[in-house]
Amino acid sequence: MIETIREKAPWYFWVVAVLSLLWDAFGCLDFTMTVTRNPAYLAQFPPEIIDFIDSFPMWATAVWALGVWGALTGSVLLLLRSRWAVAAFAASLLGLALSTVYQVTADMPEAMTAGVNLVLTLVIWAAAIALLWFAARMRARGVLR
Repeated sequence: MIETIREKAPWYFWVVAVLSLLWDAFGCLDFTMTVTRNPAYLAQFPPEIIDFIDSFPMWATAVWALGVWGALTGSVLLLLRSRWAVAAFAASLLGLALSTVYQVTADMPEAMTAGVNLVLTLVIWAAAIALLWFAARMRARGVLR
């Protein structure tokens, strides 16, 4: 049996891994509270956003789930130093891309296309791309096996 030697993880690896877990856990919380129709959570959204989410076809909800749960899986695998973190983050990015395609081709409420919601969308994209890049770099360096 051939054993591969795992490189020591740099200190910043653990910082990124823990922050990604917290960030991605919030995405899963948002998804869960929204699809389970938690009244206290949904109270923060204007009615037109709730109506828009309620109009999602099943496939749009499924790719949203792929995005958030894939990201959380990627974060857990990153903490476990598994090379499969790259695949999980790639799946998450695919879910985000398909979800975004649906949103921009659907009749999105104006409240979702400007201001804080637009900035949040850009931050989510930046984080998803950065986490995939980071996991791929750590795998290439031998930190993930």
